[in-house]
Amino acid sequence: MQISIAAGGTGGHVYPATAIAEALAGLEPDARLTFIGSVGGFERPLVEASPVKFAQYIEVQSGPINGVGILRAGVSLVKLGIGTAQALVFMLRHRPDALLLTGGWVCVPGGIAAWMLRVPSMISLPDIEPALTIKALRHLATRVAVTAPDSLRYFRAGQAVVTGYPLRQALLTATRAAGIAHFGLDPARRTLLVFGGSRGARSINRAVAAILPELLADGVQLLWVTGKVDWDEVVGILKQQGLTADGERVKAFAYLHEDMALALASADLAVSRSGASVLGELTLFGLPSILVPYPYAWRYQKVNADYLVRQGAAVMVEDGRMSETLLPTIRQIMRDDVQRGAMGRASAALAQPQGAANAARELIRLANKER
Repeated sequence: MQISIAAGGTGGHVYPATAIAEALAGLEPDARLTFIGSVGGFERPLVEASPVKFAQYIEVQSGPINGVGILRAGVSLVKLGIGTAQALVFMLRHRPDALLLTGGWVCVPGGIAAWMLRVPSMISLPDIEPALTIKALRHLATRVAVTAPDSLRYFRAGQAVVTGYPLRQALLTATRAAGIAHFGLDPARRTLLVFGGSRGARSINRAVAAILPELLADGVQLLWVTGKVDWDEVVGILKQQGLTADGERVKAFAYLHEDMALALASADLAVSRSGASVLGELTLFGLPSILVPYPYAWRYQKVNADYLVRQGAAVMVEDGRMSETLLPTIRQIMRDDVQRGAMGRASAALAQPQGAANAARELIRLANKER
């Protein structure tokens, strides 16, 4: 069995892809897995860091056509055409039995090439609402695996199945005790986890920096994943406040990969963007959250946040109002054990720890021509 996987752009697309690949390797040890990424893409180091050993990694041309200027969109159209030709050549040589698509513009060349060659394809939609690439590719895909029932309405009847969010194996084994020990946290204090997704979030970092003295005065300890872009700025802010990145009450990191599972397991409350991972990772640990959707992207982050808020697992704060509302919201939840406990239970009720295995089984059935 040969399976190709296309994903790119952000960790929110790549991590579900590698999680499903990990589950595939467990269910079909002899399967040959290949990965299609974008030229010079952010995804390559994430794929290489995963426990899955891909038989081949190829790069194809791609680029965005929405949210950019006319000139860049025109260049991207040319790149997508070239990328489709590159994907066609690759698939003609290797003849995959199925193709998995998890999002990002690199999925467009792969999805079109698979459709042209009649290779069955499956979309794994980690978000609640599909973005433009998935909305276009749904017309070419054979099957769609979705995280939650709210997503079924975006696809034709019988095309989509609820599998849950695909979680990496490392997440499934993390415990609170292990996380507290790993990061050197005080088990008697409440822990606030702050992260902005795979690329970080400058506005969240600056908002947290502005209220850091108050948080510490409240007795909170902080796990802070800044993103690599803002790392130097945050370290400088900590220094100005007489703190370090590895202090007694503040543990700051530019990025966490496998250790992110331990951070999630040890936290009492999270402040985060609302990319797709919050639907699977926060719920796995029953973690209540304050979600701050990224205001300049496709509306999917707002839709994800709305879903968790409706379920009682999160509250939402607007990016532009964090200076007014973030500290009071953190204090309200941290001080109210009843509210925090109810949010945690609501979050845990949404967990689907077997999401990656469920999606992998759907992909195997597709590769075996079981419709």
